[in-house]
Parts: sequence; C-alpha cells; structure tokens
Amino acid sequence: MDMTTPPDTRNCRKVSEVFNRVGDKWSMQVIVVLRNQPHRFNDLRRQINGISQQMLTRTLKVLERDGLVERTVRAMSPLRVSYSLTPFGQSLALPVRELAEWARANLDILHENRYRYDANNETTDQKT
Repeated sequence: MDMTTPPDTRNCRKVSEVFNRVGDKWSMQVIVVLRNQPHRFNDLRRQINGISQQMLTRTLKVLERDGLVERTVRAMSPLRVSYSLTPFGQSLALPVRELAEWARANLDILHENRYRYDANNETTDQKT
C-alpha cells in the first residue's frame, strides 16, 4: 500500500485495539520487567516506579486475559505466585523494547521540537 491510498478503516479499528494495550503505560512497563524472567508481585511493584498495588493487580489481570502474561501459583507455605510472559507476550516484548530504545534515542529531539513549536506559536498567539 502506498502513502496515497487511504487506510481501510476496519483494519485501523483492529489495530487501535492493540495500540491501546501497547500505549498503556503500566502494561508496557510490566512487559519490560518480565521480558527476561518471571517475577513475584511485590518484586514487580518495586521495579515499576509509581504503580499502586491496585493498578498492578488490574494490569496483570488484563495482560493475563489478553494471553500476554501467565500467572503461576506454587503450592508452598505460603503460596508463591509469580508472573511471566507467555510466548505471545515475548513476541510483543521485542517491538516494545525497540520502541523504548527509539524513545530514549529521540527524546531530546522531541523536546527541542516542542520547545521550538511552543516558541513559534506563542509569538503567533500574541499577535492575534
């Protein structure tokens, strides 16, 4: 498909569903932390700065429902629960990592562009 062909809106809606998950701040951080190894709940919470217990619980349930994360309970005293990426979740981890690398490499450019835009539009806004 070339850039002049309008996108199929049905496909855009389908892709948007995935983008909503990928664009979710907490989901992506969980996937990044679980990328290399399983983690227990409190370990995840310590590694994901700013997430509440309630939000982590909710995020893990959504990711489990989507088939991206697997919850494993080990019958010990006390029970040990850990979370890991499924093969499906691992398939998402690579593009998420690449996007994170792109973001780190380009954050300064993004900030410069915003500053330049705001400076130019501040001047324009004052004239009207």
